[in-house]
Amino acid sequence: MNKGDTMSQKQIRQERNRAKKIRQQWLGYGVLAVLVVAAVLWNASRPKAQPLDENRLALNPTLGSNFAEVVIVEYGDFGCSACRAWHNAGIMEQIREEYGDQVQFVWKDFPVITAQSPKAAEAGQCAFDQGRFWEFHDYIYENVYSLDVDDLKSYAAQLGLDTEKFNQCLDLGQNRAKVDQSLNEALREYAFPGTPSFLVNGKKLIGPPTFEVLKSTIDAILANS
Repeated sequence: MNKGDTMSQKQIRQERNRAKKIRQQWLGYGVLAVLVVAAVLWNASRPKAQPLDENRLALNPTLGSNFAEVVIVEYGDFGCSACRAWHNAGIMEQIREEYGDQVQFVWKDFPVITAQSPKAAEAGQCAFDQGRFWEFHDYIYENVYSLDVDDLKSYAAQLGLDTEKFNQCLDLGQNRAKVDQSLNEALREYAFPGTPSFLVNGKKLIGPPTFEVLKSTIDAILANS
């Protein structure tokens, strides 16, 4: 075998290696293309959050008559220990017992205390979509501290909500716009410094009020109505 023959065989091997690399590259491109197409088709078939219309954005969880002379709005956070303490003090129940349909309570989300608070606020709105907000609200404040998404789903199941609808609502962020709307109100329109914060007939009442403070405020409004 002479030198020329040896060089020819080396060149052949090099050409074969180059051809093999080219085939591998094109195979890689083909696999990538299949994966891209599959991802596009999968995303296209996935359920998507539906934009909230003005009617849904205007809806809030309420307790009491829509014709009440006094409307108390709480801007609260499910991760807020002061909100939890105010709820568990039973002040809202005392006020409702004292004034009946003269007072309406409204909940709005102000999720700023923990990293999990925004998703917990969405969960509350998902429960509201099923007409079960106050049960979910009370369960959170009276029984639990963890607000991880899996835990939120577990609480919904324990309360007997439609878990398929609830989980999809939460996973898709269906009510994120509603939560953001209330959050922006609290921060930009009213500049509340923390939670819970309150409006009584549109006037700011910062911090968790005692029964006596609320009673005095309500009595003054009713006396002038």
